[in-house]
Amino acid sequence: MVRGAFVTLAFGALALAVPAAAKADGRAGAEARATGGGRPLIIAHRGASGDRPEHTLAAYELAIDLGADYIEPDLVVTKDLQLVARHENELSGTTDVGSREEFEDRRRTKNVEGQRVAGWFSEDFTLAELRTLRARERVPGSRPSSATYNGLYQVPTFGEIVQLVRAKEAETGRTIGLYPELKHPTLMLEQEGIDMVDLLVAELRKYGLDGADATVFVQIFEVRPLQRLNQLIDTPLVMLISSLGGPYDEPSMRWADMLTPSGLAEIAAYADGIGPWMGHVLDPETMAPTGLVGNAHAAGLAIHPWTLRKENGFLPAAMRTSGADAEEGNYKTLWNAAIASGADGLFVDNVSELVALIEDGQE
Repeated sequence: MVRGAFVTLAFGALALAVPAAAKADGRAGAEARATGGGRPLIIAHRGASGDRPEHTLAAYELAIDLGADYIEPDLVVTKDLQLVARHENELSGTTDVGSREEFEDRRRTKNVEGQRVAGWFSEDFTLAELRTLRARERVPGSRPSSATYNGLYQVPTFGEIVQLVRAKEAETGRTIGLYPELKHPTLMLEQEGIDMVDLLVAELRKYGLDGADATVFVQIFEVRPLQRLNQLIDTPLVMLISSLGGPYDEPSMRWADMLTPSGLAEIAAYADGIGPWMGHVLDPETMAPTGLVGNAHAAGLAIHPWTLRKENGFLPAAMRTSGADAEEGNYKTLWNAAIASGADGLFVDNVSELVALIEDGQE
C-alpha cells in the first residue's frame, strides 16, 4: 500500500453535517474513513469506558449503540498466543486476579519498558484461565457508577470483538470500525519470544480485514512493528505519539522530533495517520491550536488525538470545577476546541456526550 496519500480532501472548516448514530450506509473511500465524512470520527476509547468497565464486550456494544464510529480494543497476548483486550498486560488493575487464590503463584515482577511492574501478566495465563477472571473498573474513584458492573464480564478475544461488530452492523445497517492497538509488541518479542505483529496479521487476514478498504486502523506506539505491518498488510496504520519521551523500540528518537514537518514526512512512508496526545494539538492552557493538524495534513497523514474525558480528574486545571475528581468538569470548552481543531477523529471515553456536542454544533 502507498502510504502518505490518505488525506486528499480539504480540511478547513468541519461541516458537522451527520451525527454518528445516523450513519446508515458507512463511508466510501479512504478519505471518508479518515475524516468521518465532514466531521471528526468518534472513536470509542476502550469502548464506552466512561460508563462500563473498559475493554469488555458490554463497553464496546454500548459505545456502538451510543453512536461511535470506531471502537478501540487494546490487545495483549496470552500464553497460548491468543490476542485479548486489556489496557495493559498487567491484569490486576482491570480484573479480579488479585483476589483469586488459585493464581497467587503467578504474581511476579517484570521490567515493562524500563519500569518495574509487579502483578499478574496476561502472557502467563492461557485463554481458558483468563476466562475465569472477571473485569473490573480501572479507576473506580473517578467512575463509581461503572464500578457497579464489576465482576459481570469476561476478558474478550479480538475474534469475539470482530464478531460483535459484525453482529451490530447486521442489526443496525451501519458500518462500524475497529481501531486495535498492539501493546508492547517489541517487549513481548524480546522477553517472551511472542511475535504479536504476526499474530495480529493472521487475525486480520482470517476476518478479511487486511486490505486498504478495511474499516480498521491499527495503532502502535512503536516504529518498527508499524514498518513491518506496512510490508505485510494494506490495512490503514497509525503511529501513536505520547506526551513525553519517544518510542520504546527506537531509543534515539523523540516524539517532539517526530512531530516536526520532516518527522511527519518520515512517518508518512509507513503509516497513514498519527494518534497524538491532545496536548500536541491544543495548548493545554489556552486551548489554542498548535499547528500540528495542518502539518499532519500537509504530510498526507490523518490525525486522531486522544483522549476526551469529562470528569474533573482528567481535565486541565483551568477546566475543573470545585467538585470531586469523579464529578463532571467544564469539559465542553476542551471538547469544542478539539472539534474545531480540524482533527479527523477524536478518541473519547464518553461517547454520548460527544455525539450530543457534535449534533448541537449543527444547529
